[in-house]
Order: sequence, then structure tokens, then C-alpha cells
Amino acid sequence: MLSVDFPQAVSELEDVLLVASIPIEEIVAGGGGETKNTQRLRRGLVAAGWLTTTFTIEKVINGIAREAISHKMDHVRHLPQRNGSDAVVALEIEWNNKDPFFDRDLENFKRLHAEGAISVGIIVTRGRSLHDNMLDLVLRFFDERQIQSFDDLLRWGYDPTTRQRSAIMKRIERSKNPVTFREAFSNKFVADKFGEATTHWRKLDDRISRGVGNPCPIVTIGLPDSIVSFGEDPSSLQPIIDAVGDY
Repeated sequence: MLSVDFPQAVSELEDVLLVASIPIEEIVAGGGGETKNTQRLRRGLVAAGWLTTTFTIEKVINGIAREAISHKMDHVRHLPQRNGSDAVVALEIEWNNKDPFFDRDLENFKRLHAEGAISVGIIVTRGRSLHDNMLDLVLRFFDERQIQSFDDLLRWGYDPTTRQRSAIMKRIERSKNPVTFREAFSNKFVADKFGEATTHWRKLDDRISRGVGNPCPIVTIGLPDSIVSFGEDPSSLQPIIDAVGDY
């Protein structure tokens, strides 16, 4: 879809996404707010001209504005066409939000496309392999860094809440089928932070399959587990897009 009608957009997205890399420490130690990975992606897109834009749609009766609805898009690219007009492509990054944010994005794409404001909507999210393998990635981090206690965690910038500590200790100290610290923490951490109710490929694909966002053309991009680094030189990594969907 993009390669035929908007090859410039494809080139710019590849320049940003194909060099994406997330140190495992950012996944484990990341706090509230927007992650450093998302911030890096945003800076790359802004540098390429994908800018935050607010679309305002007004209803005018006899020359008087009666109603106005605004839709803010995080990244919008205006691409000149041969006929002198601009094609507009809108993009949202949903790295780790609550999954209803997909509904918001897709409905915004639908409304803006119906009004002729955008030509295509794009959503970038965690790919299937990254979501499914998150527990293995965290366990590998624990093994390679020899983390065996809460004190060890603090050295890497993560301080569990009182509730999390209590839940972890219950699993470690229970009389039936006790688990190690690394197992108890990793399972609790991944379930809390990257659970099924967050934004990831399957949740997005489910909505697309139900027709949410139709009839706006949608491109969905899933970032793979290969973007996670464990001390390697980021330039040596060769991440690929986990999945791309055109709808």
C-alpha cells in the first residue's frame, strides 16, 4: 500500500524503525510515563517531518461555526502529490498502553479519513514475538546479571512496590511448589507491566479483524523481540519488522 502510493513514507519509516533498539535494562527499569524507546522513535519521526498535528473539523451553518471536533495525531506526514495537492499519512505509536487506546486510534483514523483529512493510518506496536517472549527476555536478564534479590534489582534501577514485594515473597515462601526469586519476580513483573490487556499485536489484529477503523486504509507494524539488546553494540543488531499488515 505505502510502497506504491507513498514510497517516500516507506523510506522514512524504514530509516527510523529498522534501526530501533531497546536495551533490556530499559524494559526492566522503565518507570511511568513514556518509555525511552518510544521517545527515540518519536524523535526520529519528527526529524523526518512526521509532526504532531491537531485536526479540527467544524460544522458551519449559514456561515456560523456551530460545532467543532478536534483530533490530535502524534505523527503526521504531508506528502506532495503530482497534482499539486498533499497526501496525508497519520501514525500512532502504542508501545505499552491499555488496549482500548487502539479503539481510540482506529476510530480517529476512520473519522479523519471520512472527512478527507488523511489518506492512510499507521499504528506501531509490540509485535507478536516481542510480546510472547517478554518473560524469556526478563529471565535472561536475571540470569546474565546474576540478580537474586530485591537489593540486586535496585542496582539496575528497579524498586518494586510494597504490593509487588508481598506477592513475590508469597510465591517464594509458599510451602507448595515454591519458586526462585528470579521466577517469582519475572512472572509478576511481566504480568503487571506487559499483560494481555496492554497494546500488542494480537489485540490490534483482533480489532482490525472486526473492522474497527473501516474504511480507512490501515497499516499495522509490529516490532519484534530482536530489537531487545543485552549489551551488544546497537549497530550490530539487525532488527526486522515482526509483522506488517495492510487493511
